[in-house]
Amino acid sequence: MKPIAMLLLLMLLLLSSCLLAGSALAASVNDPLAAPSPTANPPAKTIAPGTVITTSNWQQYRDFMPDTMVALFEGRYAWQMPASAQMVVGPTVIHPLPKNYLAATEKYADQVKVVELPDGGLSLTNYHGGIPFPHPTDPHKGWKTLANLWYRYIPHLTVDTYGSGCAIDGTGSYNCQIYSAVKRQLAYNTDSDAPAEPPGPDARYFTEWFMTLEPEQDRYTAYLTINYADPQRPEEEYAFLPALRRYQAISTAARCSESQGMDATFEDFHNGFDSNLTQLQVDYLGRRQMLALVDVAPVADAFPGEVAMPLGFPSPKWGKWQVRDVDVLDIRKLPSQSRGYCYSRRVIYADAHFAYPLWEDLYDKDGKLWKIIGLYPLKVDVPGIGPVDTAALDVESFWDIQTHHASFAAEPYMAHPYYINEQAPAEYTDMPRYTTAAGLNLIMR
Repeated sequence: MKPIAMLLLLMLLLLSSCLLAGSALAASVNDPLAAPSPTANPPAKTIAPGTVITTSNWQQYRDFMPDTMVALFEGRYAWQMPASAQMVVGPTVIHPLPKNYLAATEKYADQVKVVELPDGGLSLTNYHGGIPFPHPTDPHKGWKTLANLWYRYIPHLTVDTYGSGCAIDGTGSYNCQIYSAVKRQLAYNTDSDAPAEPPGPDARYFTEWFMTLEPEQDRYTAYLTINYADPQRPEEEYAFLPALRRYQAISTAARCSESQGMDATFEDFHNGFDSNLTQLQVDYLGRRQMLALVDVAPVADAFPGEVAMPLGFPSPKWGKWQVRDVDVLDIRKLPSQSRGYCYSRRVIYADAHFAYPLWEDLYDKDGKLWKIIGLYPLKVDVPGIGPVDTAALDVESFWDIQTHHASFAAEPYMAHPYYINEQAPAEYTDMPRYTTAAGLNLIMR
């Protein structure tokens, strides 16, 4: 063979090899079924108890995280997962729902009906307790699932004698306040010892009373929210101002204002969701498995003793993460109700068993991600019932990614006592004092 022909043949062979190699590389990049490279970390199909998730191995478990938790690990925002963060995974523990709550579900659920309102909203009739929609289906599956969250089991009386709220800014500076809280469910109770709320148009569903204890300059400032049994009746909010020595009603236009330097609004009270069901459109985005910090132990050390800073991410002292089934809901105000509202959408990851928000993403009026909320419910032993995760006591983290601000609330705090139902001292059974606006005027007397 002539030298020129030989040279051409070698060039053709080399070109062919390059094309084959390029095709193989393209296949490995574009074909999702292509075998991963030996150095890749394949995603986990499950998470075994005892697994410790860190900033080094979290990619294997990203399929069990909400998107915004993934973003914290990836460092997309000013708030980022600190190198010291650890998520210790434990077994998934399912506490049975209270027997009386399930009995009410069996007795009344078939009677509950969805009502379509003229403005496009929804309401319900014939609800008398328990889970209103134990097997939610279309039409309105998302709204029915949210109704289950709204009417989840709650003890008829929860007293937190010493809760904490701490705010932190982008420089790492923080300040804390201490408060006491009395939360009471009045209508649709299934606790056998619960006092009955008189029926009628003024029947209340639940009330939440908060009073600041520290710092001294804010002492006695108090808030009361009243939600009514009629789901179409708006919530009422009142504040007691020590300087005036009297209460005053809070305008509904102030529901989006953040409270005392913290990142929560009135819409975020009631353990992560306190909006009017009849003013919402809800899309059901599906069910998935997600890591959640459930059965949390009460916070024992002063902030930031039990969190990984500067993010303030929970430390293993709080307890072990569980793989939970969650329902993902996309919640928006009806167009007729959305003007001036703080959020364009709220995405809730709600526990599929006990119907409690475990993680939330909040978007501003322009549709941009604004806040991330992590909610970590305490396991509370309710007298005569047993352990539940919905006793209105939890630890909550708010990360504002737009202003690089964050808030952390813990109920109870630093091993101070809390009381459930008949455990509460007699002073907390004073209904007018803790469930009516006029009762706020008794604070400094």
